[in-house]
Amino acid sequence: MAEQAQQSMQVSNTRDFPPKGEPQITNFNRIGLWSLYIKEIRRFLKVQTQTVWAPAVTTLLFLVIFTVALGRDGREVLGVSFGTFVAPGLIMMGMMQNAFANSSFSLLAGKMQGTIIDLLMPPLSNAELMLGIVAAAITRAVMVGGAVALAMWLYPGVELQVAHWWAVIWFGLMGATMLAILGFLASIWAEKFDHNAAITNFIVAPLSLLSGTFYVISNLAPFFQAISRANPFFYMISGFRYGFLGQSDIGNTDEALLGAAVGVGVLNIVLGLITYQVLKSGWKIKS
Repeated sequence: MAEQAQQSMQVSNTRDFPPKGEPQITNFNRIGLWSLYIKEIRRFLKVQTQTVWAPAVTTLLFLVIFTVALGRDGREVLGVSFGTFVAPGLIMMGMMQNAFANSSFSLLAGKMQGTIIDLLMPPLSNAELMLGIVAAAITRAVMVGGAVALAMWLYPGVELQVAHWWAVIWFGLMGATMLAILGFLASIWAEKFDHNAAITNFIVAPLSLLSGTFYVISNLAPFFQAISRANPFFYMISGFRYGFLGQSDIGNTDEALLGAAVGVGVLNIVLGLITYQVLKSGWKIKS
């Protein structure tokens, strides 16, 4: 009897465990992806004063400084007050900068602290790992955008009225996605926090500030207008502004706005594929 019981236990154990090396998650790992996404959300929400509300206050200070410096003499840009003109650009700028900051932290912090194995060992594919971190960065960008919009709405002299919801949603998400992907790529490349800060200070911040956030590019010389139009941040911010004001530097025709919308979507697809291939190669992560 004891031998039969032992044999039955061996048979059941053999049936309970699959053969070695045989993958059990052959499709999309929804549970793993959701767990990573929630982990990243909880990480920045634990310090939401710093990650969500502080950027709103900082961005509002830009509006206060510029409106006070220019005075309240009825200055108008694109037919609206300067505060109303600059508010959508500041919202988009805050969203993009915080999307970059969030996605550029996870892998880099893991490499610096020696905990990157916690991201590489779970049964997540490269696409799922990238998607979870990028999605969390987009979520933070949306939260920051909402906080900044609330601050702008409460500021006197600023009118936030949506003229085209599709433009607000599309260009807002595309801008956040672009910076989230770039932040993820930067975290793969960076070896210390100084590298990440250098990209933020010398690339992200200048491109966002010099992309028509505070002015219309028609005031620039033709050469600098061409440079501005080569800046992808310009299309994100101007397209987002079009959603509020119904007009932008890109052009007020449907063809111009739709062309910009398709262009930023294609750009994000290309950036996503490049970043995925870099992650898949294991460069500076597994090597």
